[in-house]
Amino acid sequence: MPDGQLSIDTFADSNTSLLKQGASESRLPYLEAEDFPPVPEIGRDGHLSLPMGSLRAAVDSVLYAVSADAHRAVLTGVLFAYNGHTLTLVATDTHRLAVRRLSQEGIGDSVNAIVPDKALRAIKSLPIAEDGPVDLLFGGGRVAVETPTAKVVCQLLAGTYPNWERVVPSEFTRTWSVEADQMLDKVKRAMIFARDNANRVRFKGDGEQIVIAARSEDGGESKDELAMIGEHGDVEIAFNGKYVRDVLDAIEGPGVRVEMTESSRPAVFRPADEGENYFCVIMPMALA
Repeated sequence: MPDGQLSIDTFADSNTSLLKQGASESRLPYLEAEDFPPVPEIGRDGHLSLPMGSLRAAVDSVLYAVSADAHRAVLTGVLFAYNGHTLTLVATDTHRLAVRRLSQEGIGDSVNAIVPDKALRAIKSLPIAEDGPVDLLFGGGRVAVETPTAKVVCQLLAGTYPNWERVVPSEFTRTWSVEADQMLDKVKRAMIFARDNANRVRFKGDGEQIVIAARSEDGGESKDELAMIGEHGDVEIAFNGKYVRDVLDAIEGPGVRVEMTESSRPAVFRPADEGENYFCVIMPMALA
């Protein structure tokens, strides 16, 4: 509507409202306030309190790995696990696993809950400053997110989250250390060819470089080279290029470290300077 005074009149007999501004007017139906469902009460089975910036960054770093498979409902959300000193967020679609750990001493009670993807997207979009306080209250199968200016309540996902720790490789024999932005740029180029070939991108360690290659179904081919520092890094492995792109987008910092054993085993991608605080496990694809 144009600038100017806006008047709103309501008519109880027809449950409509009239909006008028100058020569413009609109008529809209409305619902009685008492007909609106009340906000459910939340118990205090668990409680977390942290800055919005920390919550937003942690959610963003794992949300890409959430499953879209409605038949495995527990995987369509993010696991929140708090043990009194570390908050761990986990997401997986069974092809990849993203884990973020935050050291948060004394921020609340023990928590183990699965928060739906859609709820987290709404929560992280709240217009709250990065240093603004956020309280998460868990209870009665729900989570309430309270800020100084807003409150969001949503149903938690019922069920038991899989034992994700058992799929994280306990050891590795080969590593690649590369510049994250350079790897991301070359993977994006390879994806132009790989997207009609199951997104398969091949990575071959050769001395002090990685050859990144992809083929299209019509015979097109891409090949690029990336400088790396390796330890026993002469190995060839294929990944879904989208999965590699997603984790590289999520990694903050200049360097990424890829840890492997062999081409048929999962690989771990992690920031070069964050240790165990953030990583993503990606299952390999066949090299064909």
